[in-house]
Amino acid sequence: VQLVESGGGLVQAGGSLRLSCAASGRTFRTYSMGWFRQAPGKERALVAGISWNSAYIYYTDSVKGRFTISRDNAKNTVYLQMNSLKPEDTAVYYCTQSALPGIGIPKTGDEYGTWGQGTQVTVSS
Repeated sequence: VQLVESGGGLVQAGGSLRLSCAASGRTFRTYSMGWFRQAPGKERALVAGISWNSAYIYYTDSVKGRFTISRDNAKNTVYLQMNSLKPEDTAVYYCTQSALPGIGIPKTGDEYGTWGQGTQVTVSS
């Protein structure tokens, strides 16, 4: 499977961006998907996750109410809508697919098997 992110860029604080991640290869619809981010000097951490059937969704506390994760299994694509962006949201954002199908939302990077190349999100103050 290959994951290709798009939609990153430079935005002012308070603005919005929508990240997309297109998947190819093995069956997308049976795997949970996640968005991680890594800021300079910090560890990569889970921002949002969505189960294979969208029944379960997870957000880290700092983005609750501002970010929305969704997926379109017909298009093999997962999205991350980011609103009310803050300078502290600045990071490289990575799309990732769970290593195993049909599970909940893994919380650690080791539980994910495939990663995209990352897309830079920069929020200016």
